[in-house]
Amino acid sequence: MSENTSSIVSKVWSFCNVLRDGGVSYGDYLEQLTYLIFLKMAEEYRKPPYNRNIGIPEEYTWDNLKQQRGAELDTHYRELLEALGKKPGMLGQIFLKAQNKVSDPAMLYKIIDMIDKESWVMMGVDTKGEIYEGLLQKNAEDTKSGAGQYFTPRPLIKVMVQCLQPEPLKTIGDPCCGTGGFFLATYDFLTSYYRLDREQSRFLKNKTFGGNEIVAGTRRLALMNMFLHNIGEIDGEPMISNSDALIADPGYRYDYILTNPPFGKKSSMTFTNEEGEQEKEDLTYNRQDFWTTTNNKQLNFLQHIHTILKTGGQAAVVLPDNVLFEGGAGETIRKKLLETTDLHTILRLPTGIFYANGVKANVLFFEAKPAAKEPWAKEVWIYDYRTNVHHTLKKNPMRYSDLEDFIKCYNPENRHSRKETWSEETPEGRFRKFGYDEIVSRDKTNLDIFWLKDKSLADLDNLPDPDILANEIIENMEASLASFKEILLTINGNGE
Repeated sequence: MSENTSSIVSKVWSFCNVLRDGGVSYGDYLEQLTYLIFLKMAEEYRKPPYNRNIGIPEEYTWDNLKQQRGAELDTHYRELLEALGKKPGMLGQIFLKAQNKVSDPAMLYKIIDMIDKESWVMMGVDTKGEIYEGLLQKNAEDTKSGAGQYFTPRPLIKVMVQCLQPEPLKTIGDPCCGTGGFFLATYDFLTSYYRLDREQSRFLKNKTFGGNEIVAGTRRLALMNMFLHNIGEIDGEPMISNSDALIADPGYRYDYILTNPPFGKKSSMTFTNEEGEQEKEDLTYNRQDFWTTTNNKQLNFLQHIHTILKTGGQAAVVLPDNVLFEGGAGETIRKKLLETTDLHTILRLPTGIFYANGVKANVLFFEAKPAAKEPWAKEVWIYDYRTNVHHTLKKNPMRYSDLEDFIKCYNPENRHSRKETWSEETPEGRFRKFGYDEIVSRDKTNLDIFWLKDKSLADLDNLPDPDILANEIIENMEASLASFKEILLTINGNGE
């Protein structure tokens, strides 16, 4: 980090800490930074040598805003946020449902003054990216806010991108993109792995990415995160739609899908009944392109991903364990996935790596294939990075280096040339293949396969640290409670 970069980052963080003492969360601070940096960049683009009209009315320009003080600043800023949220394109999406969460006008002015002192358009992408990604990480760690559910661990994202090795002039989709982590990791890979020519660079900036995010605040953070990383245009159309991806087949197809659908099994919608009480109702999507109808959110996302993937397209999807073993619709979908795609790799993930507790997840890697008489999945290779692996978010977080052995086994350069690390002679090997016939003969075509012995069960002297054990117990209890709540909701007809 250069001295100038370090200075800007420390300034942004010092304000963050002051605001935290005043009761303003990381998320609220991040939102205000988003609005204000966008306005300042729009002002910079409005002047020479750019001379671009972003669509901001004269009374709401940056120059006008920074002249306000005290109560007038608070009133003016609130009016500005409301007015710009009604504009079309990227401008309207950034300010959609925007609110001022900094109640002290003096502190708000200090933030405006800090942003005013920098030239954000000319600032390096790395600097802007570091500031923003750092705040997103902190926001995810603030467990009370619930923001962690939109934040996939960056080392895991990097590993998934490294395995797929996306190519220039190809499209990349994420139907539930959160704060845009998969897009940014792919952008970094493409700009560092290839020497892009002008056409490839233009395509990367404006045509590579597309996705959905239904939570307005999260979509705003994703759009700004991408924009600060030089993806998209300040006066262009947003690449991220605010519509529910599962409602219908959008009609377009992607070369790559990298995604982590939201946790929580059931899709539901909340509405107010005739008595004025709020009720939840299961949301079932009736789509002709789906193999089966279910209200299981993850199973629906898996079917949707299959739809929007081009023939020959590659997918890497984070999904919870229930997708691998659940009966009924789950069994139907697993069989169809094995028949219509080359489901070639499953990475079993450990607990303690997600901000949402109690999550046991996997990454499914598959390639879409054309219709055929015979099933496409001949072998499924499973890498067990769960058994005897212990991570916690703070003391022992998962790092990219922890999964380098998986990348080596996956063999991105030629995944058709792989070697098992498991054998009768090496029963501790974590990488093992299973044939199609072997899998479909299992009860419910169960893909929740493990073979390693849990050492903590066999060797009481080899237990993990007490804090890791405590975290695992808490995660298991929270996962069990969530399951019991779902059962209770089902019994009560989704009532209380």
